[in-house]
Amino acid sequence: MIATDGRIALAAVLGIALSIILIVRGRLHPFVALLCGAFVIGPLGGLSLPDTAKAVQKGAGDVLGSIGLIVALGLALGTMLQLSNGAAGLARVMIGRADTPRAPWMSLAVALVIGLPLFFETGLVLILPIIASAATVGTRPSYRLQLMLSALAGLSVVHALVPPHPGPLLAVATLNADLGRTIIYGVLVAIPTAALSGPLLAKLTTRGVSPVSVLPVETVSGGGAVPVWRALIVVLLPVVLIAAGQVQAILPPALAPHFAWLSLASNPVLALLIACLVALPLLFGPRMRQPATQDAIWLEAVKPAGAILLAIGAGGALKQVLVSAGLSELLARVAATGTLSPIVLAWSIAVAIRLATGSATVATITAAGVMPGVVAASGVAPEWVVLAIGAGSVFFSHVNDPGFWLVKSYLGTSTPATFRTWSVLETVISVVSLALVWLLSSLI
Repeated sequence: MIATDGRIALAAVLGIALSIILIVRGRLHPFVALLCGAFVIGPLGGLSLPDTAKAVQKGAGDVLGSIGLIVALGLALGTMLQLSNGAAGLARVMIGRADTPRAPWMSLAVALVIGLPLFFETGLVLILPIIASAATVGTRPSYRLQLMLSALAGLSVVHALVPPHPGPLLAVATLNADLGRTIIYGVLVAIPTAALSGPLLAKLTTRGVSPVSVLPVETVSGGGAVPVWRALIVVLLPVVLIAAGQVQAILPPALAPHFAWLSLASNPVLALLIACLVALPLLFGPRMRQPATQDAIWLEAVKPAGAILLAIGAGGALKQVLVSAGLSELLARVAATGTLSPIVLAWSIAVAIRLATGSATVATITAAGVMPGVVAASGVAPEWVVLAIGAGSVFFSHVNDPGFWLVKSYLGTSTPATFRTWSVLETVISVVSLALVWLLSSLI
């Protein structure tokens, strides 16, 4: 048994190390690198090559089947907010003047609200140029960085901890966690984490850091200004629909059957579909029927979808090979010994995958896939494990993370300064979230 466990662990380390080398040194896309890692882990871990191929196909198919539609609809919703100028108007109204002490906190609030239904990259592209343009000419460069880092903290926190983001949603489904409780617990962890890692931390990390360049704000097409209340409805609608599905569970038995209809729209795919359908008339009005409007929405939504879906599929493949090789059972046995808390174990696995692949989503998918046995063996509430995985999935963004270079370009910082600001921010989010998850799980 010890020899077998050692073989599985060694296979996992070598496969993940290969993925790192191919991404960092070989400059391969994570899709290819992760698949190569999966086909190394399988045979080294004791699987035949045909069984490894089957695991790759199953893992990719399962993940894309459950999350592919969520990705597409989420990208479409973010594109509509961008093209209509709805997100820009909402951000400008909420931030106000960029040279006031409250501006970093307002930047954080905007990111927390707008970031709820959007992918991190989408929210970044929407918000950071707006904040950069809102900063007046006389604003100190370091203070402008504080505004943008505060917004990044909000985007990263909701991306990691608060459904309906695809990563947490997939972890909820994989671990059979309760979605409503996960959202509530996630918000409890997210708010103090965002405050500490955003405006408060930025005061320290931006000292002596000056951006070497600032990207210009691109003109957003789509016509005149959209009323802020319409953009706010579009942003919050999918969250409200998903949360409403949990109302029936907390009602008295006599009343619950009368509110069964609330759960109909709580499915994330249906909730996002409804939000997209509502967004069209609210954000575009009569122009929603114009072919040019529809083409613009879907062409812009499809551009990033391919790379995202490929990376997610490859992450699912890597996860399934690890599970088929027996890593899940090995981790369950480790948890059963009581030497490591399931929450810390889940966080550690997500951290390892995050450092290896550079993808928070892949880290969440992989860690969630190998943790069900641990959850069952330990009896810990799966909602806290979901949040621990989310916390670990954002640990220390570095050169193999495409988001690192995207953030660097928008901040206008050098590579060392990006490590000092952005990478430190991500690490603080991860560690503080873990501490809060561990603390709250012992109290609730």
